[in-house]
Amino acid sequence: MSARRRKRAGSKARGNVRRDKGKKRSQAEKKRVSKGEKAGRKAAGKAKAKSVAGWRLWVFRGAAVFVVPALFLLLVEVGLRVAGYGYPSDAIIKAKVEGKSYCCDNVKFNWRFFPRNISRGFTPFIFPAKKGDATYRIFVLGASAARGTPDDAFSFGRILEVMLAEAYPGVKFEVITVAAAAINSHVVLQMAKDCARCNPDLFVVYLGNNEVTGPYGAGTVFAPLSGNLSLIRAGIALKGTRLGQLLGSALGSRMGGQGVWRGLGMFLDKQIRAEDAGLRTVYSHFQDNLKDIVGAGLRGGAEVILCTVASNLKDNPPFGSLHRRDLSEGEKGKWDELYEQGVAREAAEEYGEAAELYLAVGRIDDSYADLAFRIGRCYWAVGEYDRSRASYVKARELDTLRFRADDRINGIIREVASGGDGVGLVDTVEAFAQNSLEGTAGEELFYEHVHFNFKGGYLLAKSVFSEVERALPERIRAVRKGERALPPEAECVERLAFTDWDRYRAAEEVLTGFIKKPPFTNQLYHKSRVERLERNIGVLKAGLTAESLEKTAGQYRQAIERRKDDWVLRYKYGKLLAEDLKNYSAAGEEYRIVQRSLPHSWVGYNALGSVLHVQGDLDGAIMQYKKAIAIKPTCNPAHYRLAWAYRTKGDIDKAIEHFTELARLQPDSLPAYENVAAIYREEGKLDEAIEILRKGLVFNPESIALHANLGSLLKRQGKRDGAIKEFRTALELDPNSAPIRGALESLLKGGQ
Repeated sequence: MSARRRKRAGSKARGNVRRDKGKKRSQAEKKRVSKGEKAGRKAAGKAKAKSVAGWRLWVFRGAAVFVVPALFLLLVEVGLRVAGYGYPSDAIIKAKVEGKSYCCDNVKFNWRFFPRNISRGFTPFIFPAKKGDATYRIFVLGASAARGTPDDAFSFGRILEVMLAEAYPGVKFEVITVAAAAINSHVVLQMAKDCARCNPDLFVVYLGNNEVTGPYGAGTVFAPLSGNLSLIRAGIALKGTRLGQLLGSALGSRMGGQGVWRGLGMFLDKQIRAEDAGLRTVYSHFQDNLKDIVGAGLRGGAEVILCTVASNLKDNPPFGSLHRRDLSEGEKGKWDELYEQGVAREAAEEYGEAAELYLAVGRIDDSYADLAFRIGRCYWAVGEYDRSRASYVKARELDTLRFRADDRINGIIREVASGGDGVGLVDTVEAFAQNSLEGTAGEELFYEHVHFNFKGGYLLAKSVFSEVERALPERIRAVRKGERALPPEAECVERLAFTDWDRYRAAEEVLTGFIKKPPFTNQLYHKSRVERLERNIGVLKAGLTAESLEKTAGQYRQAIERRKDDWVLRYKYGKLLAEDLKNYSAAGEEYRIVQRSLPHSWVGYNALGSVLHVQGDLDGAIMQYKKAIAIKPTCNPAHYRLAWAYRTKGDIDKAIEHFTELARLQPDSLPAYENVAAIYREEGKLDEAIEILRKGLVFNPESIALHANLGSLLKRQGKRDGAIKEFRTALELDPNSAPIRGALESLLKGGQ
């Protein structure tokens, strides 16, 4: 190779080396840049990731805390429903009858608020889900006074329906009473929401007597008072779910509760003074609930009529009285001394002197409700009626067992009624005052403290009618039947068949179901009140001759002819036929009509079962009782009669099963314990019989029969001391019982 070529080759090689080095440097620089860019991008990415992770993390945490548990609970709820656990919690449920949709009462609605075995239901109702063009739908909402206690066949809603039908013969008025005993505004609000979904035209609300003693009241024995209304409502909503029902059932089995319905006597140790702080909470809750009841009606397309709540002032003494808390022993002694002097003067009918002594007592302590009532009675006797009425009102306001709506409750009703369009007011208190002797409502309008007799129900219906007319649309007012006056009370009596037989049954129910039980037994002048009622009942009973009962049957047939679709008339007529006229076949026909009218209700099945039972058709009776229990598992009469039917057929195991279920549902049911003990005794199972009788005595410690039967069984087992103890207790309860006395004397003498 030449030198030049070697030189060019060397230069080329050196150039290649330089190029390679430059390339390598370039690649290294690029790599350094690339790494820097990557590092920058990575750092930026990390910063961005860090930023994104912040809000995403909180979303994730929120989902973990709220969404996931909510989905889980939803799945549990769906699973429980699919599995058939629990019960529908709405006041009104849907039913299919011959392919058509109807709305009807839910017998289990009040299970949300009360132990199910003492829960009180509605008077059964059913109406088409689709409202007819010529139909005007009215819901009457409230508690036992609105329901019509002691006989819901004569509620003011049914009387109102008669009045409207007479005045507007071309219009179909559906007056649906959705009311139950012992409930208050917390419960009625749920009912109102359900009614609002049923295309209502009008709500009539008669509510306020149970605000203190009903669920979540200051003096309740049921769900306790809470100052937080939102928590109360959340709890009620939870109990409406299947999951809530499962939890409630579990807690209920652990915590127990009110196992026996004892009426107003359950509240004897729940006295609330007028100045009690809990009342302010009660009033606040009532006002909010009442506003929301009105709102539910208005949103549902209905107008709303609120009624103030009247009570028996003159003839119903306070249920409970308490002295002021700071009364000293010395003041109490002086108070008692003057009070007894006043009582003596009053008993001697020296009313003026008695009043002066009572006023002197009041200067020491005027917070005692009975004192105010006695003063009112003395003023009444001497003709000072205005002062008398003021004292009677004061006695109600001071009553520490607050079963009557007070002035503040009625003030709230008036305030809410004045709050806007679509809301009317019926001032029942004023209407009753205007139609009472000297402006003071008493037994001329009431059976006892708050429940209306027919005259009182008629007066309320008449007052409501006037307000209903103002709410009616022009298309309905245009068909008013002239200017004819409302049907008088006597005509409503005929249309609803309020007969002497019904008067007797209502009076007997009031006396035995209310007046002869606590807290009525603690009231002033109780003995004279009982004597007066017993005389009236005696007169009514004496008039129920065979001839008069046939006349009563005719009155029912006449009423049914006018109101052929009235299942209540059919049911009452069936009771008359079965229980008094002993015409079981005719009674059965009426009860079958009731079943067709109320296919969703236990009422017709239980009634027909009782008739078939008497006729000897045990299989037919058993089938009817089972249908009643399937609809209402807590139907105590059906369990009792079903147990008897099985016992008659010789199916002892099933008889014991239903007697035992009756004892579980109604722990003070004497027949349940007596019958199971009798079965065990017949089978020679004396230990089991003794155990049953002892369980019965836990709830019926004053049962003569249980003590005597237990004594007999202990005697058979040779347990002499135990038998003597039981017979002695029975004899103390019934000193005139010759068999018990004979058994005890035989044991004491060493006999067997």
